Formats: sequence, C-alpha cells, structure tokens
Amino acid sequence: MQRYAAEIVKAMDRLLASRNAPAQLLDADWQILAPPNAQTLPGLSCIRIKQVGSLQGHAWDQIDLARAASGTRLVSLANSGPVLHRDHLVVIHDAQVFRRPDFFSRRYLALHRTLGHLLARTATIATVSAFSRNELAEVLSLNPSSIPVIANSSEHFATVTPDVSIIEKLCLAPHQFFLFVGSMTKNKNVDTAIRAAEQLGRADFPLVVVGGDNSKVFGGGATASKAGVVIAGRLKDEEIAALFSQAAAFVFPSLYEGFGVPPLEAMFFACPVIASSADAVRETCADAAVYFDPLDADQLSARMRERIELGRISPAEQEKQRQRLATYSWAKSAAAMLEFLAKPAPQSATGHRKQ
Repeated sequence: MQRYAAEIVKAMDRLLASRNAPAQLLDADWQILAPPNAQTLPGLSCIRIKQVGSLQGHAWDQIDLARAASGTRLVSLANSGPVLHRDHLVVIHDAQVFRRPDFFSRRYLALHRTLGHLLARTATIATVSAFSRNELAEVLSLNPSSIPVIANSSEHFATVTPDVSIIEKLCLAPHQFFLFVGSMTKNKNVDTAIRAAEQLGRADFPLVVVGGDNSKVFGGGATASKAGVVIAGRLKDEEIAALFSQAAAFVFPSLYEGFGVPPLEAMFFACPVIASSADAVRETCADAAVYFDPLDADQLSARMRERIELGRISPAEQEKQRQRLATYSWAKSAAAMLEFLAKPAPQSATGHRKQ
C-alpha cells in the first residue's frame, strides 16, 4: 500500500506538471497532509507536503487529518481515512478482513471491519482490481459500478539498478534458484513454497525467501531456515531487482490477494512466474504465468521441476509478459484517478448524492 500511494502521487504530480490532466484540476491546490513523523516524498512539482497534527496511526486519521482536511476533497490511498469526511475517495485494496479472518488478530479484524463499513457509508470506495471491486461490493453492500478500479503497476523498478553482489553474498548460481518475495504472513503462504522446495529435492536449485515478519498483526511468524531454502530476510530494492533478474522463476503461492504486484515485478525483469490460482492473481497475470493450487505443495513442486527442464525464459513467454506489463502503468492509474476526481461527486449505493 505504501508503494501504491507513493507511485500514484508521483504519477499524478507528473501529469499535473505536464498539464496533461482535466482542466478543472490543473489549478487546484494539491497537498499531501502527513503526520510529523512521515517520510517525505521528494521531487514533486505541483503537490506540496504539509505536516499536520501531533497524533499517530488511526487517531491521526480520525482527528488530525479530519480537522486539516475539513472543507476539501480528500483522497486516502491506503485502506483508511476519517469516517466523518464526506467528500472522500478511499482506496481499499482488498476484502481480506471479511473473506479471510483467519489471517488476522481479533483486534485488527474488529477495527478494520468496522472502518470498512463506516467508510462505505460516508465515502466513495475505490480499489485495485475487478476482483476486489466485486468482493468489496458484496461485503460492504455496494453497487460494483460505484467502485472505480485504479490498478497497481510495476515500472517503479525502472529506476532501480540491480545490485548483483547479492547473488554471491547468498552463495547462489545465476538462474539456478527459485525466488519468493513477500511478508511472512498467512496469506502469503510461504510454508507451501518451502514444502514444495523440499519435495523438489534439488539443492542446486534452492528457494530464496525474501521478506520480513509481522506476527503482531497477522498472528504468524517467520519460518525457520530448512534444507534447500535460503532465508534472505529483508533486502533493498536493488538486491531484489538482481534476484528477479537472475532467478529460474518467481514463486507466488498467495492464498488471497487484492491484485498481486510481485508477479508483475518479476515479469519486469523477464523472470518466469509460477503463481497461485487465486482469482486476483489470474486477473493480473492472465496467460503470462503458470498456475498451481496454493494448497497443493506437490503441484507447485511439479511446476518448479517443469521450469528447471524448460530452462531460461523463451521469446514467446517474454512476449506474453510484455503484453501483461503493457496493461498496467502508474501513469494510466494516475490518469484514471484524476478523471474520476474531475467528475461530480458520485451517488451513494442507495442512490442519494453524498454531501
């Protein structure tokens, strides 16, 4: 979500600076309202950053942000925002808290389910995929047509120079390892990938696991290192880019996604993708990935074995990847956001115009 918010804002700023945006938005006063401890977003031309309030977390959202945004049109890009602000577009990235409560702690569930229902009554909900639009419409009792889709993308890696020293540092052979990138949370399902790597039984093609842990929120924990598995922990974008560019394939075993960004990031580096058959992942990857049941480690192991036998990515596979990558861009998503904001305030699901 942090990546999404940053890239959408930067792309909107570029469109505004080039005057390639709806006329009624060009001379608006664009601001990022941020808490005092927030990281800055350098290089913006038309959108200025204003630090407001003194609180943190949801208290900042509901009190400091609500006060600072009073009387303005507000866009919230990361699942949350002040519930009493009526002229408000909120991007909710998925319906996990409703569809998969087993992924979260009780406290987190109670807060975010309540927040979702309240925002659905007072704000306009947007999301990142057709799958998430339908999921959110059902759980929040909204008309799907009232939910704009403003997708993710992957070309943020275009500005990243791969740091190939990570290959030697992790004692890997180029194009002789599988890659997982994600958090150690239940929905990312890294355990299935690890079991598949063990069943594969190819020490010369280990599974590299990149990511961190957030057991406080998700009730899970990082998986211990096992034979044939390299636990790399958190890495910089430059190191992840190098791993994408030299992996035999990227493995994405997620049980539930609202979109599925990492497979697109892998495709950006012409890395073959072995992906979960979850609906949102199929929507994102289409025919540019091979799929497996995320509950079936045997099936994933078979896909990994097939990839070893196929070898490096073929020109036909690369062309399918290029077609999927062309479907998405931060510029397209920012343009969709601006076009939506240029329209009159939408009607609520009950047909009454929001005030």
